Amino acid sequence: MNDFMAAIAGESERFLEAIQVADPGAQVPTCPDWTTDDLLWHLTEVHSFWAEILRSGARTDDDVEAVEAAKPGRPQDRGAAMALFREQTAALLAQLAERDDGAPAWFWLETAQNVGSTRRMQAHEATMHRVDAELTAGLASAPIDPDLAADGIVHAITVMWAWWSTLPGFEFHPVGGDVTLAASDLDQAWQVQPGRWRGVGQSGKEYDEPGVTLADPSGADTTGTSPAAGSVTGTAEELMRWLWGRGPEPHLDGDPETLDALRSAQQAGMQ
Repeated sequence: MNDFMAAIAGESERFLEAIQVADPGAQVPTCPDWTTDDLLWHLTEVHSFWAEILRSGARTDDDVEAVEAAKPGRPQDRGAAMALFREQTAALLAQLAERDDGAPAWFWLETAQNVGSTRRMQAHEATMHRVDAELTAGLASAPIDPDLAADGIVHAITVMWAWWSTLPGFEFHPVGGDVTLAASDLDQAWQVQPGRWRGVGQSGKEYDEPGVTLADPSGADTTGTSPAAGSVTGTAEELMRWLWGRGPEPHLDGDPETLDALRSAQQAGMQ
């Protein structure tokens, strides 16, 4: 079982270690619009936001607006910025430690309105931004725990790419067949269906966007299921890094139309 609290604490510490040795103005390769110090501020804001969401008991969009309005200002001094990061990380961990996963709390995905969603999300966010910081600093990237990476694969598909499913009137249109994501180091696999989300937004704009859903809605390991139209094979870490846009493409094999549809979703990035 994943220890998300340990992941948030450990990955945040590694993140700051990499930030400290990186050039403050260096471009983040995986987030090219940001510098090192922009990346530091981003994760500081994230930790501050979710700590306050939990502390305040926010449940509605109006509550969230109040949390946004109360966020701290960005320090101009780098030492102060790092100190604020430590402070907000500690605040987030303290708020999470006081609450059970099933306790209600606002979350941006309507189907995941509980504390556990925040705990899980922040474990993966800290991990991916730690990778960003290491790449920016030119450091060798520390390995990601395989079980955490396996959860990150499912989280990418069922949470990070799932928000289209919550929009009224939007429908998923499969393209090609299923693809098996096979984690070679864990002997685990998941079958996903690439396709397109289509619908009309509140503004009247028509959308036709790439997406991926789990072929097994439960998110269960599908090792040993029927053959799929394509496969993606690598370690759990390699699969997670690729899905989250932090690593090279693993080995893909199978129906070109199906694999191109999967690539389109991966290249579109996380929402």
